Amino acid sequence: MSDYYAYTEERILQNKKNSSVLDRRLKRILIILAMVVAGELCWLLFISPCMPLQAVEVRGIPDIERGLILARAGITSRSSYMTVNTAGAEAALEGIYQVESATVIKHFPDRVLITLEPRKAAAFTLTRIADKITPVFFDRQGVIFKIGNGYGDELLSSSIPLISGLALEEPVLGMRLSPVFARFFTGLERIHASAPDLLTAISEIEIHQKIYDGFDLILYPNHNPVRIRVAAELNEDMLRYMMLVIDVIVSQGTQVDEIDFRTGTASYTLKEASSG
Repeated sequence: MSDYYAYTEERILQNKKNSSVLDRRLKRILIILAMVVAGELCWLLFISPCMPLQAVEVRGIPDIERGLILARAGITSRSSYMTVNTAGAEAALEGIYQVESATVIKHFPDRVLITLEPRKAAAFTLTRIADKITPVFFDRQGVIFKIGNGYGDELLSSSIPLISGLALEEPVLGMRLSPVFARFFTGLERIHASAPDLLTAISEIEIHQKIYDGFDLILYPNHNPVRIRVAAELNEDMLRYMMLVIDVIVSQGTQVDEIDFRTGTASYTLKEASSG
């Protein structure tokens, strides 16, 4: 009987010893795993963001050289997630005349996405450059962002309106027209986006400078030989009302020279009868 108790006690001691060895091994494994995880976190949180960027993606305007974009954004081969200044980069990129807005997003820990929104033509004018009549394109902010025919024949034949009456002696890319035209160009851009068919009905918009301050607009419809005089800002409702009034007057056979909408209601002058 004593041998049985001795054997049992020996088995218990052996089990405790084995359990102790297993516990030590598990502790070592857990310590090693903790060290690995800590190392990975240290690399991910503190080291990797300070390493050179692995990828910089640029979207939006393929005509602008990638090198120029990165240089303006202040991104070099040594730039890291931590050193890229998104606000400063966006402001610098928006200084490029083709760019209306820029967005710079950092993706942790080593990637950057640059998205550029191109300027869109709200209108164009024709001016003489080097003895040639050349189209000059403006965006809704009145910024010249394209000079010449290379913009595309499809644009010249679309609903982008022709503007006359602008005094442009030496237009250059990036030039911004006087702020007095800002609301006019913004209104054109909105009409182009919501109701381009209204603009295709107009062959030309003339800016008529007032003697002292401001300007009026004179619109020339495509299919009616009548001038339309309006205030300095256009909107969709106003244009629809104008076209309706023109149709009514023309359908009545009235020979009208000019219709004035500057007061909000239509008044018109008749064409003078030719003598002889």
